[in-house]
Amino acid sequence: MAEEICFFTKDALIIKPPKKSPALLRMIVIVFAMVCGVYICSTCLKQTNTETTRKLLNIEVIERPCHEYDTDRSQIPYLHYPKPKTFSRAECSCNPVRLFAVLSAQRSGSGWFETLLNSHINITSNGEIFSVKERRENASSILRTLDMVYNLDLITSASKNHCSAAVGFKWMLNQGLIPYHKEIVEYFNNKGVSVIFLFRRNLLRRMVSVLANSYDRYARLLNGTHKSHVHSTEEASTLAKYKPEINTTLLITDLKRMEVSTKEALEYFNSTRNIFLYYEDLIKDHTKLEDVIEFLRLPQMNLTSRQVKIHSGPLQEHIKNWDDVNKTLKGTAYESFLRSDY
Repeated sequence: MAEEICFFTKDALIIKPPKKSPALLRMIVIVFAMVCGVYICSTCLKQTNTETTRKLLNIEVIERPCHEYDTDRSQIPYLHYPKPKTFSRAECSCNPVRLFAVLSAQRSGSGWFETLLNSHINITSNGEIFSVKERRENASSILRTLDMVYNLDLITSASKNHCSAAVGFKWMLNQGLIPYHKEIVEYFNNKGVSVIFLFRRNLLRRMVSVLANSYDRYARLLNGTHKSHVHSTEEASTLAKYKPEINTTLLITDLKRMEVSTKEALEYFNSTRNIFLYYEDLIKDHTKLEDVIEFLRLPQMNLTSRQVKIHSGPLQEHIKNWDDVNKTLKGTAYESFLRSDY
């Protein structure tokens, strides 16, 4: 420290304090600035943390969207991710579901075909859902039912629910399908519903099956119980004992009517993604089932059914007035129906 300087004047003793060091002053200023800076920073951090907390509290949980990056882009319109109201798909929520409908006519093998589909671990086919009249009263009720089926909210004994990869049902031509075909085709195309046409090539055999099934609704040959499909050869043999008598006067007309209804359906639903099958081809060539699974873009599996065919063997064994039927169809476009045996 500098020495104090003392001197005397005439009147008084004057003592001058030493000059302060410039370095000390600079140090004081720096310390003050640091203290202020720390205070300001801490204040700002508190405000930022408070604002961040408020924002975090207002964040809503948004479900992770399901993406299929490895999927063929052309298939995206046919992939769906249903969110059923009746249950949660849980870990399968991001497993895509394909939609389908089997369009057919009664006694064309659709029941047997559907059991084959349902034997696949990834397929749910819900049966003849439009056999319930209330579901097909008008276009609105039909579309509402379709929404329920394809959203997995229609629970049936076939439902595999959570992890189904393909969901559909069978639809008979006389169950509102034709009168409301425009609305249905538009719905199918918008939703990416794939159509499986299943018809019978031999319409005479189909007629025999229809007549025999109608008779059994009232006769109930199986111990007082009506069965449209059976699972044993004994039951099949019992039902096959009834031989229907065919009206030969209307036979040609009835066969033509069946043909027209099939062509009509094919024409109306031609714009959909579809595959056409004959029951006879499925019986004789099981590779046709592989085509169906490929059409639905599912892994190949061995499909099985417990159903047993009722009217097997030559047709003359199943028609009461065979001679009249044979005479009526000889020389016509339907003569080949007489010889078919499967």
